[in-house]
Amino acid sequence: MSEPLPDACGPADDVWAGLEGQPRAAEALAAAAASPVHAYLFWGPRGTGKRAAALAFAAALIGGDPRSRRLAMAGRHPDVSIHEPEGRTLRVVEADEVIFEASRSPVEGRLKVIVCDRFHTAEPEAVSSLLKTIEEPPPTAVIVLLSEEIPPYHTTVASRCVIVEFDPVSDHDIRRILEREGVSAAALDDIVTAAAGDANRARLLAADEGLSARRRAWAAAPGRLDGTGATVSKLVDELRALIDEAQAPLVARQKAESDELAQAEADLGPQGRHRREMDARHRREQRLLRSDELRFGLATLADFYSRQIADGHRARHSAAAVDRIRDAHACLVRNPNEPLLLQALFLSLPRQQGW
Repeated sequence: MSEPLPDACGPADDVWAGLEGQPRAAEALAAAAASPVHAYLFWGPRGTGKRAAALAFAAALIGGDPRSRRLAMAGRHPDVSIHEPEGRTLRVVEADEVIFEASRSPVEGRLKVIVCDRFHTAEPEAVSSLLKTIEEPPPTAVIVLLSEEIPPYHTTVASRCVIVEFDPVSDHDIRRILEREGVSAAALDDIVTAAAGDANRARLLAADEGLSARRRAWAAAPGRLDGTGATVSKLVDELRALIDEAQAPLVARQKAESDELAQAEADLGPQGRHRREMDARHRREQRLLRSDELRFGLATLADFYSRQIADGHRARHSAAAVDRIRDAHACLVRNPNEPLLLQALFLSLPRQQGW
């Protein structure tokens, strides 16, 4: 492990205020900012605040005046760079960008912070490319890797980093956050269930007026099955249209972010790297939202059949239905053809009409 860098930058006010539901991580990072080393790995599920924590950590390290800290927390400080794969995996060419950025001298201060998001997707060759820089980093660079898991071939890199663990945000914390932000009590149960420990998704769903309707549509789907392909085709079209509508709050949030960057470009000049990173992240967020909505729908279906098992209603058929839903859920990681996945699933589920 690298020796601590001497004399971390000055005070950073309360940069940790936005790190919700992660008291252990916030405490560890506040201590680390006083005497930082060169490499950190933030490890935990998606939606637990790792990216926000990385930017808060960057702000604490860079310090300076309030403007500098605000820019760091927005990822726009010249001594903060954020890297993430444009596709589904982190490739060598993208790992090399991290290495190149780490080799450059800071622009304004004595440290620069390089954040590599979605490190868990790194291909083995990309991991090997990063290893030397993690082992022998430039003295002015702090590298922060964000990872949802640590695959076996990532362990060598992980062993060279200080690991900071992020827990799933508890239902209690999500409920508390949303209540504080003015979400109505009537909507909380659906939001907390659909968020599944993801605070970012919870906030997005809080602006989504169609969530309860989508839950009812998925819960009602088994009762419409009559064994015909025509019914299944119509049902899948309706559910996919609801998923399309669920994009609206995300699109609105992304437009606000794009407008904010456009204003920054008007004030400060072209922000090419930031715009490329933002556009790539927006595309990824849209893909992930569809996956999240499918998982939510499949979980709603599984709950329907689980309740039938508990009630002793055609338990053997309902148990088989739960197994098929789990198989469909497992397929989501392979980016399947969405309509074909749903059609095959519904055709395999027991017919409810006439039971």
